[in-house]
Amino acid sequence: MSDVQNWIKETVTGNPVVLFMKGTPTFPQCGFSARAVKLLQVSGAENIVTVNVLDDPAVRQGIKDYSNWPTIPQLYIGGEFIGGSDIMGEMYENGELQAAIAKLGK
Repeated sequence: MSDVQNWIKETVTGNPVVLFMKGTPTFPQCGFSARAVKLLQVSGAENIVTVNVLDDPAVRQGIKDYSNWPTIPQLYIGGEFIGGSDIMGEMYENGELQAAIAKLGK
């Protein structure tokens, strides 16, 4: 496993809520990332670890390889890959996103 893959694994398993996104929560660089941050906030997530994939091309490609998912943003809760903003939206609508975050106690 490469250094980038190891770093990604440590990041997603070592933090309760991790969002790989374009930009930052205060300055998202795409609408999907902005939507993902907003969904996490309204779902009660605190201490969200975000990774700006635009800062490092190796991480940008590495997260796609790690999850076998072609798009960003990507959400991990409790070390488990959840999906992108569309899946997050569906989960929010049926209460699953809020429940997953509440289960963490975060």
